[in-house]
Parts: sequence; structure tokens; C-alpha cells
Amino acid sequence: MSETFAEIASSLVSLARGLHARGWLLGTSGNLSAVVDREPLRLAITPSGAEKGELTAAQILLIDEDSQPVQENSQGVPGKPSDESPLHVTVVKARGAGAVIHTHSVWATILSDVHALEGGVAIEGYEMLKGLHNVSTHLHRERIPIIDNSQDMPALANTLNEVLAQYPDAHACLLRRHGLYTWGRDLKEAKRHVEILEFLLEALGHTRELTSRRSNDQWQS
Repeated sequence: MSETFAEIASSLVSLARGLHARGWLLGTSGNLSAVVDREPLRLAITPSGAEKGELTAAQILLIDEDSQPVQENSQGVPGKPSDESPLHVTVVKARGAGAVIHTHSVWATILSDVHALEGGVAIEGYEMLKGLHNVSTHLHRERIPIIDNSQDMPALANTLNEVLAQYPDAHACLLRRHGLYTWGRDLKEAKRHVEILEFLLEALGHTRELTSRRSNDQWQS
């Protein structure tokens, strides 16, 4: 394995453990990837079924644009790429991303269901929006599209590709009752986007709770 792959694998592990500690990658949920080479396309990606809080660099795999392993990981540890590898490849190609992160937080999962019939979640007016790439004002309106989850990964990847084309300015996408997908030019930016978007989704969720509680209190009084 190249030194570049080893460095990226180490960074993916560190990030995965950090996101696990924050409750966004519990158990075997979620997956992360980063581009190693563009031509031909090569991604370092977390394996299927791995517990993110106990992930090691030896488990990180190298895949091609068809989501197939290019070679064994650095220590020959058995493993297969995340089942959602085609979604990572789709985002990298559609957005020119250098890294993709998929989290399974409580609020992303809940809101992806609550707003599913609307086709997306709109967030505006929050200062934290300025942490997103190319956003310079809290007046920005971020629309995060929502697509139905599916076990048919090729079909889901096609749907995701269509949605990304439909919403060229979106920084993320939600899978219904599943979680958040976001990306960045590199792992550092992708990590920042996860932090910003998870904050915003949680803020939106708590606001809905408080508004509903206040309405109920006023009605009862």
C-alpha cells in the first residue's frame, strides 16, 4: 500500500472514532471514504459491518469506481467494502468530492422521516450555515433533499445521482429513516460539514419539539 493510502486510512479511523463518540456512528452504522487517486478513481473506504468505535487502519479497503476491492488491505485483514460504496462513488463523481461521510444520528434519522413527503428539509437563518462551503451569510437557505432508502444499491445510486443533479447547491442528502450523507473537498471539510449539518438538524428538531409543547401548553391553559 502507498504511504498516501496509509495516511488516509489513519485519518478515516480517527474521524470514525470521533463521530462514534458523538453518537453519530453507533455500532456498525455509517461509513466513510476518501479519494486516494482520481485517475483511475480509487477510494479508501470503511468495511461492511465494522464497529466504528473500534475501527483500525488495517480494516480500511481500497476500491475502484465499480466499488470493487483493488487489493487486500494493508495487513491482509478479511473484509468487504461497505454495501453503500456505490453511493460514495456517485457523490465523488457528481460533486468532485474528496471525501464522503454517512452518519446515523438520531435527529437526521427522525427528520428524514418527518419531512419525507416534502421531499427535503429547508434550513435558513442560522449563523452555523456559514460553516458550509461557499456560504457567507446566515440568510442562506439550505435545502437538504430526502430520498427513500432501498437495499438495491445500484438503483439507489442512480436516484442519488439524479437528486444531486436536481439540487446542485445542496451540501448533503438524507436517506429516509436512515441518515445523512455529506461530503467535502477533503476529509477536513467533510468533517466540518457533518458537524454543521448535525447541529442544524438537531436545532431544527428541538425547535419543533418546543414549538409543539408551547402550543399544547397554550391550548390547555
